[in-house]
Amino acid sequence: SHIHLYDPSRPQGVPWPDPSQASIYRTFLPAHFRKIAEPLGVRNMIAMECSPWVEDNYWVLEVAARDKVVVGVIGNLHPGKSDFREHLERLHKNPLFKGIRFGYIWGRDLAVELRKPEFVADLKFMAAAGLTLDTYGQSRIADDVIRLSDSVPDLRIVIDHLPSIDPPPETAARQVYEQALHRLSEHPRIFGKISEVFRKVDGRIPRELSFYRPRLDQLWDVFGRDRVLFGSDWTNSEPMGTYQQTVGLVREYFAGKGPDVAERFFSKNAVEAYRV
Repeated sequence: SHIHLYDPSRPQGVPWPDPSQASIYRTFLPAHFRKIAEPLGVRNMIAMECSPWVEDNYWVLEVAARDKVVVGVIGNLHPGKSDFREHLERLHKNPLFKGIRFGYIWGRDLAVELRKPEFVADLKFMAAAGLTLDTYGQSRIADDVIRLSDSVPDLRIVIDHLPSIDPPPETAARQVYEQALHRLSEHPRIFGKISEVFRKVDGRIPRELSFYRPRLDQLWDVFGRDRVLFGSDWTNSEPMGTYQQTVGLVREYFAGKGPDVAERFFSKNAVEAYRV
C-alpha cells in the first residue's frame, strides 16, 4: 500500500528522486513492481504520491490504468487552496483515485494548516466523498493526527512510516509522544502503516526481527489487528533493503500472529482504509 511510480526520462523530469540518489533514480512503473512482487505472492499495490506537481496526479492515474496490478492511487493536492475541490472532483471521477497525502512533506506543516478553516473545510469535503488522507511527520504527528481526527471525525487517516519515527530523547517530550501515540487507539478511523522498518545503527542495518520487534509490538498494541497495514515504501526503501527483505521481515513478524491476522495486515486492512 505504499509504492512510488515515476519516470525521470520524461521531458519535465521529476521532483523526486534527485539524480544524486543513483540507486533509485530510474524509471519505475507498475511492470517493474510486478517483476519483483509477484514471486513473493504480492498481487496488487497502491501507488503513493511522490510529487507535489498537480499534473502528476493525472500522470500516475494514466500509468495506473494500463496495469491491473494497481488498485488505487493516493495523490497530492493542497486542501485550502482555491483549486483544491476542482481537481479533487475531476480526479475522483477515476475509480482508482482513493485520496491524497498531506503532512510534513514538500515543505508543508500540518499543524499550521489545521488552524485554517478553509483547510479543515476541504478535508470535510474530502471525507464526504469517501476518500482517505495519508500523512507523515516525526514525533509530533500523533498529536496532530488526533487533532485532525477530532476536527474531521468522518475522515479515514493513514499514518505512514510509523516504525521510522523516533520518540524524542527528552523524558518529558517522550512521555507526551507516547501518550499521544496510545491515544490513537481510541480513534477507529486512524490506521497505522508499517513501512520504513529497516534502520541504520552504528553503520549497519540489522536484518534480525529481534531488533525491530519492540517497536512493532508497540504499534501492534496501539492499532491492533484491524488497523495496521503493510506498506513497503518501495523504491524509497531500496537503499535500506531489498523488497524481498522488507516483505520477509514483516511476514516473519505477522506469521507469528496467525493466518487471519496476517491476511488482515497484508490485504484486508488496506481494503478497508482505502476502500479498494
